Amino acid sequence: MANVNDLLEGHVALDIQCLDRIYLNGYVPTLQVSGQVVSFMTRHLGYRIPSPAILEKIGTSFRRSVNSFSEINHVPLIRFGKEDRKIDVMRRYLAAQAKTGRSGVAAIGVAQEYQNVFASTQRQGTNGIPCFGFHKADRRVTCFYFYLWDTDFGPAFVKVCAYFPYPAKVWINGHEWAKRQAVKAGIAFTELSNGFAACEDPQALQEICDRLGPGTIEVFFQRWLAVLPLPLTDHDADAGYWWELSMRQVEISRTLVFDAPRRARGFFEALVADNLDIGRPDSVELIFTGHAPHSRPGRPPVPGLCKTKIVTRDTDVTVNAFYKHSRVKQYLKDGRALRIETVVNSPDDLLATAVWNICPSCRPKPVTSTAGCSILNVSGRAVSLRAQPLSGSRSPRLPRTGRGLRPCGSATPGSWPCSAPYVSALPPSDSPIGACVPG
Repeated sequence: MANVNDLLEGHVALDIQCLDRIYLNGYVPTLQVSGQVVSFMTRHLGYRIPSPAILEKIGTSFRRSVNSFSEINHVPLIRFGKEDRKIDVMRRYLAAQAKTGRSGVAAIGVAQEYQNVFASTQRQGTNGIPCFGFHKADRRVTCFYFYLWDTDFGPAFVKVCAYFPYPAKVWINGHEWAKRQAVKAGIAFTELSNGFAACEDPQALQEICDRLGPGTIEVFFQRWLAVLPLPLTDHDADAGYWWELSMRQVEISRTLVFDAPRRARGFFEALVADNLDIGRPDSVELIFTGHAPHSRPGRPPVPGLCKTKIVTRDTDVTVNAFYKHSRVKQYLKDGRALRIETVVNSPDDLLATAVWNICPSCRPKPVTSTAGCSILNVSGRAVSLRAQPLSGSRSPRLPRTGRGLRPCGSATPGSWPCSAPYVSALPPSDSPIGACVPG
């Protein structure tokens, strides 16, 4: 039986590696412990007693500002049901915004979700004045999903929790970003569902995919924070109370498009046979860390740390190799391409940190390829090269302009080691929502 290398040779029309779905945490680093909460209310806001009533007032004001934003800008406000799949609910609003050809907030989703926020306890002080303590707890609170259509990134969302310390989430898609950059560069291509099926200049397309880095994503994030209603103000931001990004989940994909669909099926059948044992520790270590995943040196691997799972739905087969919190998934895409996706749910799996460090010596090194490595390892090398630069950013907050808005500009390449690219200010008519600019 032919192996995967025999079936690959001469039959791959396009081979592209690109960041796929990117899901990031937004957090305020100076509001993570109870002492910082007290300092925020007393030293920063000037209250004598740090009371939960102060935080409730901020949250109420934020919820009202979201409602006002929705009404003034005619943005639909949608309340998600318990069983709703959010992207399905929002798809028609995103499509409508995309037809305008302008960046904008397509719709705002409202959901009740459990979040790790600050809860309070009250006790009576010796002088009869009530005292409050603050601690982290999981509470069911209101979250706002701002679904966006961006001229650079396409569909995306920014989620902001309405309860202190206002954790946020950011979701974007690297393939969607790459498509728009290819169009701007005049590179003709044929779309695959969430990818590329053909391209007139594969090398130039790969260079575009490699450009997506933390600076570009940070500019996108800060550009939209300049427009969206937020619980934190200019006064808070100037004092250092502002959001930073860290990695939540990152998918890195490699797509091999075959010259004929029949070859894709034959290749995948051979690949399944070659990779049934990829979940063994001595194979998985080549993909993720280069070190055997032992609990301690000299001890056997931790049970359940590595495994392989073959999933079959109708005639579709998916090969999954799991390692700690992360996995590598292989499957046929649209019946004509092999998609290899590395899903990183914890930067620790790659010996990286969640928050990006600009130090060149901290950049992950590529995994050395050997003849015994399967094609899975190729995607693994892509992860080791790209996961840490993407995982977060400490780029400075964009400067504010008159009337409380920061300049809105297109994100230019911000790949390693640049922490943030140049951002040009655009006139109000080109801002993500023209109506949000007063006047």
